[in-house]
Amino acid sequence: MPNLNETVSADRVHIGFFGRRNVGKSSLVNAVTGQNLAVVSDVRGTTTDPVKKAMELLPIGPVLIIDTPGFDDEGTLGEMRVQKTREILAKTDIAVLVTEAGVPLYPDEKEFLAMLGAHKTPYLHVYNKSDARQMLPAANDGELYVSAQTGVGIAALKEKLGALAKTKQNDRVIVSDLLTPGDTVILVTPIDAAAPKGRLILPQQQTLRDILDAHCRAFVCQDTELAGTLAALKDPPRMVITDSQAFGRVAKDVPPEVSLTSFSILFARYKGDLLTQVQGAAALANVRAGDKVLISEGCTHHRQCGDIGTVKLPALIKKFTGITPDFTFTSGGEFPADVSEYKLVIHCGACMLGETEMAHRLSIARECGTPVVNYGVAIAHMNGILRRSLALFPDAAAVLD
Repeated sequence: MPNLNETVSADRVHIGFFGRRNVGKSSLVNAVTGQNLAVVSDVRGTTTDPVKKAMELLPIGPVLIIDTPGFDDEGTLGEMRVQKTREILAKTDIAVLVTEAGVPLYPDEKEFLAMLGAHKTPYLHVYNKSDARQMLPAANDGELYVSAQTGVGIAALKEKLGALAKTKQNDRVIVSDLLTPGDTVILVTPIDAAAPKGRLILPQQQTLRDILDAHCRAFVCQDTELAGTLAALKDPPRMVITDSQAFGRVAKDVPPEVSLTSFSILFARYKGDLLTQVQGAAALANVRAGDKVLISEGCTHHRQCGDIGTVKLPALIKKFTGITPDFTFTSGGEFPADVSEYKLVIHCGACMLGETEMAHRLSIARECGTPVVNYGVAIAHMNGILRRSLALFPDAAAVLD
């Protein structure tokens, strides 16, 4: 089982605690985690914003615990908190609905249960404050009586969460399943004005670690040093993995017999839906002047001169299509609930998003009938090298046919 230090936030099991105000969500979070993670008070609505904590929770392993505001909050500010709760649900792997033992369900609690069913989110219905009630009915499957105050049922709750977590954890890897121990892989990581100072970005770090775990050799260089790196090797590498921004230049240096792909393409597969995004690449040819195109990033980094999402991609799209679409840009959690007004959605590689949240965003696009493609797939397509970049993935390459 991976430990906390080995698991990035996006790959941890996200467990969200939901419910009305003053049902004891925060007290229950503290009891489950064994920490004073959330502020507890008898005042209704003490939790005003989602509280997140990455931690190791036995018997589950690395998790991200999320305590949410009450979804019965009132007023304009309350509506904003309720909307934030809905956004958290979209990225939640396991939901815990907390209600008060012995009290009939309120309409909004029933509505939330229906929402969980629509999202197909695994959940537990936990009746808190059970120590204050007598003659409670037997709990059904997926239900549990607990008391955050006395600790009754907390161990059982953690065991049930652990059982649900096993169904959410997967064995997908980034690239190591395509390698044999002893293979050589070159990672091309351009260092430009948008590159973070003093470190590699997360997809590059994770891919490098996956290669090392497969007992393979990894060479890291900038695109300007790629030709020299290839020439310095006695034998050709098994593959070259490049940052999407350098796809065009890198493709010219990599011999045809060497496999070439990008971090974005690998992460589209890792997050579970490469085929959908390959299909979305074809929609680039259908974009007309004035069409709305959404470019969305999962993280909230500071936009700089030469930013890929707001500068480089729009310029490349204009050059490829010969027209100027109407671009909209979002970042972080600012993904629209309805994308039907857009001709195309172009999304980042989603390294900072969990599989559940990315699947939710793809489902929104699918339900609206809006094609979606990620940065790397789009850039490979516009550079005319998408087919070559998908040679490692026959199922995805077949979509092009």
